[in-house]
Amino acid sequence: MNRKRVLIFIVAYNAEKHIESVLNRIPSVFWQDDIYDSEVLIIDDASKDKTVEVANRYKLLTGRNIKVLRNPVNQRYGGNQKIGYTYAIEQNFDVVALLHGDGQYAPEMLDTLISPIAKGEADVVFGSRMMEKQSALKGGMPFYKFLGNIILTTTQNLLLKSNLTEFHTGYRIYSVDALRKIPFQYNSNDFDFDTDIIIQVLENKFRILEIPIPTHYGDEVCHVNGTKYAMQILRTSLLSQVQKFNIYYHPKFDYHLHESPYQSKTEFESSHTFAIDQVKDKTTVLDFGCASGYIAKKLKEDKACRVYGYDQHINPESKGYFVETAQVDFDNFDFNLPKNESTIDTVLLLDVVEHLADPQGFLTMLRERLAAQRPEIIMTTGNIAFILTRLSLLFGQFNYGRRGILDLTHKRLFTFSSIKQLLRDFGYEITKIEGIPVPIPFVIPNKSLASFLLKINKLLIKLNKGMFSFQIALVAKPLPTLNLLLANAKTRGQEEYQKALTNVGQNQNLSSRDKYQTTK
Repeated sequence: MNRKRVLIFIVAYNAEKHIESVLNRIPSVFWQDDIYDSEVLIIDDASKDKTVEVANRYKLLTGRNIKVLRNPVNQRYGGNQKIGYTYAIEQNFDVVALLHGDGQYAPEMLDTLISPIAKGEADVVFGSRMMEKQSALKGGMPFYKFLGNIILTTTQNLLLKSNLTEFHTGYRIYSVDALRKIPFQYNSNDFDFDTDIIIQVLENKFRILEIPIPTHYGDEVCHVNGTKYAMQILRTSLLSQVQKFNIYYHPKFDYHLHESPYQSKTEFESSHTFAIDQVKDKTTVLDFGCASGYIAKKLKEDKACRVYGYDQHINPESKGYFVETAQVDFDNFDFNLPKNESTIDTVLLLDVVEHLADPQGFLTMLRERLAAQRPEIIMTTGNIAFILTRLSLLFGQFNYGRRGILDLTHKRLFTFSSIKQLLRDFGYEITKIEGIPVPIPFVIPNKSLASFLLKINKLLIKLNKGMFSFQIALVAKPLPTLNLLLANAKTRGQEEYQKALTNVGQNQNLSSRDKYQTTK
């Protein structure tokens, strides 16, 4: 029989009066080996009473499979949960059930709540006190808590586009596989940990099942500051959605930390479409920062261009779009022109210069290699003067994220003025510069609404390019270097000298003929 390994995890703080009762009320099925391979884990959070002593005495007297741990320093409600879930993952349990040591949540319901996950019917189960609202009041839930629960849950459902009956239950069962896939280690150590993990579960689209549970309010001590808790969870719920706009970042809402954050923007007006529009058909293109090959694909398929790709990480699946690729570190890069190309028509530097430790040195090197051919340099970068970034700074915030203007990997930040100054100072002539709107379709799936908002953003860019452009896009040409100008001057000087010699020779021959005619 394939028994599921179940961890019943009890968080305990000053639970001396209740812990024995909680253990006694755990159904017998979890103390036997017929259905579950189960263990009870009690983590005492530096209690000031005899919680640990009582729990250990119970373990010794009953001989049951109980492990009692104690935090030497109080980790708070969320911090204690992190330790327990880490234990569940390290010990390869299949299911972990969170139970409170004060007896507020009925241990008798454990089998009912665990069963859907054990059977593979859900990833997360919440015991809800609000599915049967009258039951909550009859169970002794104070009316102000009852009303606050409804208001907060309704607000969070609106913010998170969810449909839960209760966000604030402490009775939770998780598939350990689900916990492995979410960054709960970055969650709050306070009571809003529970909201953090619900958001993570929702955004990872895990299967959630709510089951009604009885409500019990007895003589247990409530350690929650209601007003502080409400502000914390509303702030967290809001910021989790703001992060999708790349103007705020927290690792607890970053579920793809080790994956490329870049996406194709070729389906709407963007820096990608700006670059593609500038490139002429059947030309040779050097794509610095080619990433996953989104631009190269379009240039090859739609414009029959020959594209060479350079980047630190190149997706193997995209190599078919390039004539040739090279994996390079742009901060230590000595570029040489492709051997088989006599002419380079275009160079793409899309969202590259902001990642460089020394963009001045890179642009100088590029100019030295390409000035003789004078290709068009198409460049894009984030606009740090964008209105939302300005407002963030006004309120003392400067939050980096996985992508956008304040990308975590950005080393330099630019405005329209500063990027123009950089190019002019290091020998480039700017022939075109435009503002690019926010990539709204990434965060608003409704195409009609996204299209309307893009039009609004474009109109605002016309009114004030510096404030309302999300990105800066420009076209420039490298000016001849002094060495090239000197070489050209030498070449032209030699040409002029040879021309002068020819003219002098012709004049001398003419003069001799005139003298001969005069003598005759």
